[in-house]
Amino acid sequence: MDWQELTELTRGQPFVVERVRLAESGVAVEGQFEPPQLAQLSVDDQVFVAAFVRAHGSIKEMERIFGVSYPTVKARLKRIAERLDFVDVDPAPSGPADVVERLRRGEISAQEALAELEGPG
Repeated sequence: MDWQELTELTRGQPFVVERVRLAESGVAVEGQFEPPQLAQLSVDDQVFVAAFVRAHGSIKEMERIFGVSYPTVKARLKRIAERLDFVDVDPAPSGPADVVERLRRGEISAQEALAELEGPG
């Protein structure tokens, strides 16, 4: 079964994956895994997102591929975006505990941690 068949089967309802098997090694892991957000979109929306990425984000190209107007492409992108959580790849520090945690992980130096804790000045 591929993702498209699974998406059709679930009809947009939330689902949980309980077993994952690595095809080459046969190693299986059981638990409760939430599928990626993109896999939870309808098949049509998955195709639309893939086309948008392949078109390098060109709405003009999307108009041509799907034979629809600019407002239609924008509306569909907006609808899809509302179903996806925003991923902040560089979140602002949330406070002293975050600074200490980043220092502990080696992401910042002691001098950088002190500068962040002292604040602008």
